Amino acid sequence: MRATHGATAVGDDYTHLHTWSVRERATFWRELWRACDVSATALDGGDPSSPAGVALDRMEPPGTVTGPRWFPNAALNYAEHLVRHRDTRVAIVAWTELGCTRSWTYAELFTDVARVTQGLRALGVTKGDVVAAFMPNIGETVIAMIATTALGAIWTSCSPDFGHKGVLDRFGQVEPRVLIAADGYRYGGRNIDTLGRARDLCNALPTVQHLVIVPNIEAEPALHDLPKAMDWRDLGRDEPPDVFSAVRVPFDHPLFIMYSSGTTGLPKCMVHGHGGTLLQHLKEHVLHGDLRRDSRMFYYTTCGWMMWNWLVSGLAVGATIVLYDGSPIPQRETGILWRLAGDEKLTHFGTSAKFLAMAQKLGQQPARDHVLDALEVIYSTGSPLAEHSYDWVSDAISPRVRLSSISGGTDIISCFALGAPTLPVHRGELQCLGLGMAVEVWDPDGNPVIGMPGELVCTRPFPSMPVAFWNDADGSKYRAAYFEHYDGAWRHGDWAQRTSHHGLVILGRSDATLNPGGVRIGTAEIYRQVEQMPEVLESVVVGQDITVDGTPEVRIVLFVRLRDGQLLDDMLRQAIRARIRTEASPHHVPKVILAVPDLPRTVSGKITELAVRDVIHGRPILNTDALANPESLQFFRDLATHPDLQPPR
Repeated sequence: MRATHGATAVGDDYTHLHTWSVRERATFWRELWRACDVSATALDGGDPSSPAGVALDRMEPPGTVTGPRWFPNAALNYAEHLVRHRDTRVAIVAWTELGCTRSWTYAELFTDVARVTQGLRALGVTKGDVVAAFMPNIGETVIAMIATTALGAIWTSCSPDFGHKGVLDRFGQVEPRVLIAADGYRYGGRNIDTLGRARDLCNALPTVQHLVIVPNIEAEPALHDLPKAMDWRDLGRDEPPDVFSAVRVPFDHPLFIMYSSGTTGLPKCMVHGHGGTLLQHLKEHVLHGDLRRDSRMFYYTTCGWMMWNWLVSGLAVGATIVLYDGSPIPQRETGILWRLAGDEKLTHFGTSAKFLAMAQKLGQQPARDHVLDALEVIYSTGSPLAEHSYDWVSDAISPRVRLSSISGGTDIISCFALGAPTLPVHRGELQCLGLGMAVEVWDPDGNPVIGMPGELVCTRPFPSMPVAFWNDADGSKYRAAYFEHYDGAWRHGDWAQRTSHHGLVILGRSDATLNPGGVRIGTAEIYRQVEQMPEVLESVVVGQDITVDGTPEVRIVLFVRLRDGQLLDDMLRQAIRARIRTEASPHHVPKVILAVPDLPRTVSGKITELAVRDVIHGRPILNTDALANPESLQFFRDLATHPDLQPPR
């Protein structure tokens, strides 16, 4: 790009490259297409790598149904790119709490994908059908996804830690033709059977014609009492070996159906397309992550979180991806993920901000206990990464490892801001804005600001916008989700701040920001201070609406989960308040601090501030099945009558 277009990416020149990639986005995405060797054919002759001109000038979804169209002349298939390497290099390594369980070379991966593709085709799966997976994070899940999407069918998945109603709230909306489920999974040192739940799901989903069971816990699962069931190993068994052909589809043909958390009602069903997902992931892996064929990448995730899809796209680069299914801290071991990183010689290690903070709290020293010499990048997402975690990674792992805090979401199945191998890491900041992403931070009047908090927006279209929402014929759900707050700009829902280094700081979700005394505060500003207290494991902070002398006000309420043996007494409360006042501001100091035994979190591990806020205000939680631990809310319900939470008299 530098030689052809005068754009550079070294040091301060990254900002020039980013500016160029947004201003000349047609050229940028076309050049990325060619640099990453995207395979496609033209639908009507001409060049398949030419983007649609109209998509480059209109941010909102044109018409009523779909997002902006890109590369309208291209026919391609995402799955085709994941199996284009067919050599003996290792493609997938699968781990559980018991250690490494299985691996596939690229040649073996291709053979299994070819078999399952033929097997699904024999079951009648065709372009546009939905295949749903209720599966743990194992190699067979990856194979099933590639086979499904190779046929032009649509993949959607939930991990087996979802409750029955939570799965039905998702799969029931999209009417799958085939349901794929494992017989069980291992978590926390024990095997958990899921055959009964698979049967119940199959019975509750009238569109399911076939139930495919993957042996994961038992060598021979009992299928005799399961309706419409067949063994995974029988898929394509009688078909010719190694016969594979991917159905090339239009650039925006549905690939994945992803779901919002669903904590405020039925989950939104976001449809992502073949081309947008592929192109965006290639950009993020190759340019931002410096992923190569000899790289070995891991992300701690489940099949119900978009980071699983992001991880699997590493196969399109030809890298080795490492899967882990189980607890990050299983019984009798405190560092299995660091052991995995050392044993597998990982170059790219992905996790959550909460995991890194907890590893620090537990006093883990990964570089002391494991050989991590190959490690180049640590990814962190799920919540804002605190400054002290940057210090811990530098001290306990290595100062040469690039700590790459990334932020985006299921809505875009990618990132708005992330890292770059040519840039320095600044403590507490995401390194840079994503190439081709016209990201800004706006004040309430829609003016871009730097050095001040505001709403994270994107002002130009990008290929991985959802192509549609499922069951949204007039596009009203799509527009309401992103475009009703600002005219012509995507409002993502993050409260953020641009920095003088051209980086970004995420301050929390904008719908959970606090507003005491008219000062808008991001929740992450408080978490950064509280969770450095040695007595505190984690916390959640919300705004409580009260009335003082007839005037509505908001006061900050902080709930803390303490380490075993710690007591929230007046001395600890004073210490917490003093740290927040000194390191943040007097506006950030909570009026009420209470201890709780657990915090409600979604199945992807994110603490849900909105659920806590609704409970203490006596409002109903519309969908507790979206939570991994809905029982935790009962303590907050009981706390609603606590004297400290009563409005002042």
